[in-house]
Amino acid sequence: MQGIAERHKFASQHETDGEPTDFDRFVLAQLHSLIRYASLLTRSRDVAEDIVQEALIKTHAKWKRISILDSPERYVRRIVTNEFLSQRRRRRLPTVELRAAHTEVAQQDRPPSHEQTTADRDALLAELERLPPQQRAVLVLRFYEGLTDVEIAGVLGCRPGTVRGYSSRALSTLRIEFDERHGAEASIRSQERS
Repeated sequence: MQGIAERHKFASQHETDGEPTDFDRFVLAQLHSLIRYASLLTRSRDVAEDIVQEALIKTHAKWKRISILDSPERYVRRIVTNEFLSQRRRRRLPTVELRAAHTEVAQQDRPPSHEQTTADRDALLAELERLPPQQRAVLVLRFYEGLTDVEIAGVLGCRPGTVRGYSSRALSTLRIEFDERHGAEASIRSQERS
């Protein structure tokens, strides 16, 4: 996140001789929230930062039109969502997942966060990752961002009924997956007690 903010600050200062612009103030106020939102969608801080950076580049190019909207942050959130959805369709280079032993060194510098200490949250995020992108976006927009079906439809560019359908299917899938997982864990625990 600092990298994006520092690059933006450097570029903006050269454009305006050190005076923060309206766009600069918007970025400083919304950057953290946008990256958190994108991180929930992508499950990767690095990918989230890339998506937000692309969205802010597009936002900057159209800032005069975007800035006069009632809610520019919603419009930018829509750009982030579209970047996420289109990024999932693009052909990607294969990635290698780091094992826990490799990431322990990086985690030692930070105190454990609530997300790291809560197993159910990790399990939920893993299940969210398995959902199709539109269903994941609907759940994140509803339960994390607190948007209504109409607002989510505006962000995704679809109808409220479609949003309800995505939400219903996603929640149903999560219930099935969690029920199966918890049932298997309960079975293992009862066998261990016997």
